[in-house]
Amino acid sequence: MTEVNEPRRRFLIGATSFVAGAGVVGAAIPFVQSWNPSAKAKAVGAPVKVNIGKLEPGAMVTVEWQGKPVWVLRRTASNIENLRQSPHRALLRDPDSEINQQSDYAKNEFRSIKEKIFVAVGICTHLGCVPNYEPKGMEGVDHALFFCPCHGSKFDLAGRVFKSVPAPTNLIIPPHQYLDNDVLEIGTDATTR
Repeated sequence: MTEVNEPRRRFLIGATSFVAGAGVVGAAIPFVQSWNPSAKAKAVGAPVKVNIGKLEPGAMVTVEWQGKPVWVLRRTASNIENLRQSPHRALLRDPDSEINQQSDYAKNEFRSIKEKIFVAVGICTHLGCVPNYEPKGMEGVDHALFFCPCHGSKFDLAGRVFKSVPAPTNLIIPPHQYLDNDVLEIGTDATTR
């Protein structure tokens, strides 16, 4: 009969256990790291900075935030005056933005922090088409507006939907804030920091 070498047996069991444990840890690290979002996924949801210093009255830029188009429009004096007019408000489905689609700082007649700058997600609330900016108005409407070519929904320059169109609600106002007079940050505000 062969004699069992106990010290050798303990050494082999310990060494085998160590190698197996190291293998499990080595396999687990990439698996656990795969749960974290990729740099590309983080970038999609990251805040976007927009320089509005050279944006002329009546001009609009579109930036991408969370995979969606976001409009930044510098309204003209006549755009602002039109938004203030009472007859205009009578044409709107939700003129006071009672359906909550904006932060408290945008719960005003302009749906914006500054009356001259309008920021909105540029997606129609009907079926997700992207409306056109019509700075000169269109047939039957003598002022600037957003018009959805898919099904005919119309929105004023505060993103409020007109009555008798398919879109059920106003355009969504994303969280945003001004970092200074010329830089707007979309995706964060004082409540999300």
